[in-house]
Amino acid sequence: MILIAITIFLFISYGGLIIYYWQSWAQIPMGNGQLTNGKESFTTISIIIPARNEEENIKACLESISNQSYPKYLFEVIVVDDFSTDKTAAIVRSFGGKNVMLISLKDFTKEGEINSYKKKAIEIAVAKATGELIVTTDADCIAPKLWLQTIATFYKKHHPAFIAAPVAYSPSPAGEKIGIRLLKIFQSLDFMTLQGITGASVYKKFHSMCNGANLAYQKKIFLEVGGFAGIDTIASGDDMLLMHKIFERYPDKVLFLKSADAIVQTKPAGSLKKFLHQRIRWASKADKYTDKKITAVLLLVYIFNLWLLFLGILSVFYHFMFIWFIVTLIAKTIVELFFLYPVASFFKKEKLLWWFPPAQPFHILYTIIAGWLGKFGSYKWKERRVK
Repeated sequence: MILIAITIFLFISYGGLIIYYWQSWAQIPMGNGQLTNGKESFTTISIIIPARNEEENIKACLESISNQSYPKYLFEVIVVDDFSTDKTAAIVRSFGGKNVMLISLKDFTKEGEINSYKKKAIEIAVAKATGELIVTTDADCIAPKLWLQTIATFYKKHHPAFIAAPVAYSPSPAGEKIGIRLLKIFQSLDFMTLQGITGASVYKKFHSMCNGANLAYQKKIFLEVGGFAGIDTIASGDDMLLMHKIFERYPDKVLFLKSADAIVQTKPAGSLKKFLHQRIRWASKADKYTDKKITAVLLLVYIFNLWLLFLGILSVFYHFMFIWFIVTLIAKTIVELFFLYPVASFFKKEKLLWWFPPAQPFHILYTIIAGWLGKFGSYKWKERRVK
């Protein structure tokens, strides 16, 4: 029967892709912050943090950076205030420390004149940066003590043009409402999967993937590829679209840093609405990639999840299809768990995997909804409506 043949074909294609990612993740060598040949890295670093209405987070972020093991004279922090209406700028000013600089985006552009404020913020900060290496993170992130030292050691050893580094969602605080806690567990599982795929795909040069909460790239190469020129009208994509521009010119110098000492923690969305808007924003750049491999991967993932939903609906009317729906769903879960376990071990989140099987139906639905709205809908990001 044609429906069964399509189901088998899609599962083999999808399952083969996940197994490929599993093998690739396992092959990535572990990095650390140990000095190469006992010699310290003297790479100068400029950390860029775009911030909009982050008064609840920016102080903790800056404190984690000030506590770095890397010598303070070798790095600077540039916070770009993106038209904040709260106390974000005041907190940065009062933070102290001669290596922390505040830039106001309103001094360079007006609200409503551009479509990608984050790209503009980074572009301005790069122009003022004195570091050889640009490191970007977000205002709600917490960096571990060895973060910069690990990045600098990796950079000194391999001389990459672009470094994608790991990001994890911070754990839920004690006493949080069960609904919010479950939502955050779901996000952690989903995000951890994306991180595993990121490491695997970058290591194998299969396709470009990264997260702007933990990136590093040479300033001279950012300028050499024209920064965000050509992609500056796209609201999202300050990370992956830039990465692909650099990858096109330096494919062998785009690397993934697999080190627990480099894991930056960021906050998951605090509500279902914010979560969906975030994922729709991520999905909105899917048709902007010139990397055909990632376009093909995204299309396969979307079609496979859409087909599973179709099988589920079909099994209500044709009971003989129910067994195929269940078997395919279970097989999908097993293959994904096979890939996800070593990734969860790296992030020390193995206990979350107990929630993975019951989260499957919700993951299928959200993938379909976010993918569709990312292409045909709009989303709200940092109190701005984006189409």
